[in-house]
Amino acid sequence: MERLQKVIANSGYCSRRKAEELITKGKVYVNGELVKELGTKVSDKDIIVVDGVTINKEIRKEYYLLNKPRGYICSVSDDKGRKVVTDLIETTERIYPVGRLDYDTTGLLILTNDGDFANILMHPSNEVEKTYLAVIEGILTTEEIYALKEGIVIDGVKVIPKRIKIKSKDINKNREKVIITIVEGRNHIVKKIFESIGHPVNKLHREKYAFLDVKGLQSGDYRYLTNEEVSKLKALKKRK
Repeated sequence: MERLQKVIANSGYCSRRKAEELITKGKVYVNGELVKELGTKVSDKDIIVVDGVTINKEIRKEYYLLNKPRGYICSVSDDKGRKVVTDLIETTERIYPVGRLDYDTTGLLILTNDGDFANILMHPSNEVEKTYLAVIEGILTTEEIYALKEGIVIDGVKVIPKRIKIKSKDINKNREKVIITIVEGRNHIVKKIFESIGHPVNKLHREKYAFLDVKGLQSGDYRYLTNEEVSKLKALKKRK
């Protein structure tokens, strides 16, 4: 017997967090009965229907690394007709992005249909590092760099970057390229960090996710993660 949200996530339908949301919203039926309790456990024989779709428990796990281009949203569909990142990957499996990059943000994005794997990478307790190259307006002062390293309060929560490095500066255009590494996963967090000290972000590119990078991949290209890479990412789960 396993928890319902874990079974849904392992089927590749969505992440575990999304599965929990669907359960509490009354979108999940087990053997024809509505289930809204997150602690519910199910067996292999139970028939699970999520939002009208019967869950297939026998799927092939897939893991992709995409160099996300500008102009795509991190979703599997969009009611406004915008392009979604799953359009870029040829597969018959129901994959979804691990976390989000903004519509205008480019760079490394992982997609999978393995719910447990996605949960490891997204769970805050595992502190998976993400490294970004931000092009910001203005030149950071010594005081501002110190403030960043000490931590910035965003929406009531203090964010302390793991690393901050100035890559280059353009005095004439009053712009600076900054490399920042964080473990935060909240939406728009890098943009909010720099905006909070008066330096809006003009361009944002995710260069690394844990030990992975997008070297060798053109914008819009993708590749399979190797078995070794998947194992190393799964090993990021911290022991409790």
